Amino acid sequence: MLDILIIGSGGAGLTSALSAKEMGASVLVVGKSLPTVSQTSMAQGGMNASLGNVGKDAIALHIKDTIKSARGLCDEDMVGKMCGDAPKTIAWLESLGVPFSRLDNGALGIGSIAQRQMGGASAKRACYAQDYTGLKILHTLYDTCLKHEIDFLDEHYLLNLVVEDAVAKGAIFLDIQSGKIKQIDAKSVIVASGGYGALYHGYSTNAYGVTGDGVASVLRKGGAVSDMEFVQFHPTALKGSSILISESARGEGGYLVNSEGERFINELKPRDEVARAIFAEFQDNKEVFLDLRHLGNEKLMALLPQEVALCKFHENIDPATQLIPIKSVAHYTMGGIDVNSQLKVKGIQGCFAVGECANAKVHGANRLGGNSLLEITAFGRLVGENAYHYTLDISDKKAENTQLRLEQLRIAKLYNEEPSKNFYEYRESLGKLLYEKVGIVRENENLHLAKEAVAMMEEFLKDMGIADKSFDNNQNLVEFLEFSNALLLSSVLISSAIERDESRGAHYKLGFEMQDDVNFARHSFFQMNREEA
Repeated sequence: MLDILIIGSGGAGLTSALSAKEMGASVLVVGKSLPTVSQTSMAQGGMNASLGNVGKDAIALHIKDTIKSARGLCDEDMVGKMCGDAPKTIAWLESLGVPFSRLDNGALGIGSIAQRQMGGASAKRACYAQDYTGLKILHTLYDTCLKHEIDFLDEHYLLNLVVEDAVAKGAIFLDIQSGKIKQIDAKSVIVASGGYGALYHGYSTNAYGVTGDGVASVLRKGGAVSDMEFVQFHPTALKGSSILISESARGEGGYLVNSEGERFINELKPRDEVARAIFAEFQDNKEVFLDLRHLGNEKLMALLPQEVALCKFHENIDPATQLIPIKSVAHYTMGGIDVNSQLKVKGIQGCFAVGECANAKVHGANRLGGNSLLEITAFGRLVGENAYHYTLDISDKKAENTQLRLEQLRIAKLYNEEPSKNFYEYRESLGKLLYEKVGIVRENENLHLAKEAVAMMEEFLKDMGIADKSFDNNQNLVEFLEFSNALLLSSVLISSAIERDESRGAHYKLGFEMQDDVNFARHSFFQMNREEA
């Protein structure tokens, strides 16, 4: 019987796999796409570690910056562990062959790794590989997994966890290529399936498939989620396409200017503050631009070649000579599956979660730029070890096939019914609804209207379904299942936002503009009872 089933093949899943394999566990990594196209590749700017290669820095300062950005809503022990492990995590990645950009300083090892400033940081702390940092880390991790002969199942969509008596026993997947439904049994499960930023469909830097499938599956099986209301909006996405322009562009000296040519915010403040300042400019009927012209073409091509290419391809803009029109869109979700200090899921024994799908209480109300790549690798190594130790006392008894039969019936029903409503129209409406009413600036009236609209969509869901009845590579089916998950999580997100009558980090509410530590210096939790699930 498989020791550890890892759901998700991005940076968190791959790191977990390497860690567990090194401990001696049998491991299988299952992803709904190919590993090298995961969302990790979108983390362009860098990965934080207090190396002090470019000016003075210290782990204590990294911890302080992270807690400040989180607006106090974090577990300081977990923050201390993540930040404290950062230098050795960088050293581990370097030992695998990650091609970090280098300083010409004569130093050896990690002492020569280039570092840049990111928003909210008190030092140049982000280790980078041009503006391809996440992509380079992802490819290196995947290459290393292949060298260690770790097994993969690509293009398998998570339908549900297999949970018996509140204990994880595996998961059910749709083989996208064949249309077959499979149950995979395992002694423990690590969910590393990514966040839920694509709920803001059309207004997000995330790929369309980042719909919180793992989060929704845990929720349905009685696990807890927390802090779902905290969604980070990245200040700089291309106005026309919502394609991310990395914070590294501002870290290297880029300016934010309005249509009158005025700089209106310190570009390296925390992301929540910068996004709100941009929102205010739009509310004042002004356009906003990222200005990189003063950096010059040579520097842009040396340090930010991907940003240049993205601007030219998507917007027909040359950053060396033209202003870049931008807007702020949903980028990262701080909330997710609630886990403890060992990354165990609250409510489901034998289930662990790591990465953006999990809430390890390190990002709080607003993630510090450069900490996402650190979290997935530092905690990915930790969760692999913890899941392995858990398996040592677990028997080889396989799960029943009750959940498998239920999933087979659910999918068969979709093939046998003709939808009267087109869910794609509602997916577009949901994205716009969340962006406008559950976005950068919120107010209770709009939140209640959004809640009512989502409840209506949930009621209409029974009239939706799939028009494509083919079994092989049925993307229509996958996207409908993703939309179903998006509706479930949207309802929780909105309810959590309504309950938090204060402003803290990425959650800013009109009428409650101050941070209220008396009533709300706490995490929000949501958990379905097992009958509902």
